[in-house]
Amino acid sequence: MKKIQLHWQILIAIILGALYALLFTNYVEYVSWMGDLFLRSLRMVIIPLILSSIISGVTNIGEAKNLGRLGLKTMLYYLTTSLFAIVTGLFFVNLIKPGVGADLGFNKNIEGLSAAKDSFGETLLNIIPTNLFESLSNGQMLPIIFFSIIFGFFITRADEKSKVFLTDFFNSVFEVMMKLTMFIIKITPFGIFGIVAVTVADNINSLGEVIGRLGTYMLVVLIALAVHAIFTLPMMLKFIGKVNPLKHFKALRTPLLTAFSTSSSSATLPLTMEAVENGSGVSNKVTSFTLPLGATINMDGTALYECVAAMFIAQAYGVALGPIEQVIVVLTALLASIGAAGIPMAGLVMISIILTAVGLPLEGVGLILAVDRILDMCRTMVNVWSDSCGAVIIAKSEGETLNV
Repeated sequence: MKKIQLHWQILIAIILGALYALLFTNYVEYVSWMGDLFLRSLRMVIIPLILSSIISGVTNIGEAKNLGRLGLKTMLYYLTTSLFAIVTGLFFVNLIKPGVGADLGFNKNIEGLSAAKDSFGETLLNIIPTNLFESLSNGQMLPIIFFSIIFGFFITRADEKSKVFLTDFFNSVFEVMMKLTMFIIKITPFGIFGIVAVTVADNINSLGEVIGRLGTYMLVVLIALAVHAIFTLPMMLKFIGKVNPLKHFKALRTPLLTAFSTSSSSATLPLTMEAVENGSGVSNKVTSFTLPLGATINMDGTALYECVAAMFIAQAYGVALGPIEQVIVVLTALLASIGAAGIPMAGLVMISIILTAVGLPLEGVGLILAVDRILDMCRTMVNVWSDSCGAVIIAKSEGETLNV
């Protein structure tokens, strides 16, 4: 009997999880442990995987000029696609105007907005860890990535004996972490079943009312995300990367479905790295550098969502944002998306930065809180898709021969 492919298993798990929540709403706690176990397993491997993959990748890149060239290409891609995403969102929110006539009574309280008080300058400063072990224990991605790049670079500057030993050591650690990741991938359908069941059960009662009141806003976000994911990124793959977008999409089905279910690009990172390397054929040298960085700072979907949300709140409160204010929204959304960690609902916290920048009330976040989880699932999928497209385009520019 032919084995069902993993992406089909995950799709079936999503459908069964939703059905279970609809039929057995009061018994969801009996399956929620599967989702918790899966997410804990993924989070267990994220930090050692990022640390070993980046150090391994940087040491394999070799010379400083090679690292600089790869870093420049990576940052240029991330900034370009994020800007494209934000402009797409801005176009549709101005065209459809979902906030005009919105129900301001449909408001929810939100906690944790104080987390967004850090300025962009402070975010940049915090990239340099004062205590690496504290960053590791708290899962602070940017300091970990910064240290890994610096450490990997100086391994290439060490004497031959130390260089060979450390390079072999981190290559071996990375290989073991990928084996462990492959083992965790086998339980993915069960984890997704538990996560979807809990998510549907939590939102089942308010779903109809929410869609009725915020349906147009949701539609604008989803249309803009679809345009960016289905047209902009595949066009870049086709004309810049000279690869087949459909083949690359087929290789990415498992991580994309996992991103949709977990709403976390960081939790999906192990699966994304496996798919891009083994499916699309990108070398470890490129994936180990671009994908961990992308999971942390390349947030196309989040940047687009933040822009649309800020404009929606302005429209709902009757505040007319002129061209200059809209440029501020675009630039702030770009910077805020870089500061948004790859965790669920981080973008919701980061949006307060944009609201503050253009003088909008922070309470406006409560207007969109009810539908954030649904939109979070969709924008995370776009974030992961963009990261993977970047890895393929950069690998192609480095002269690699790919499977796609």
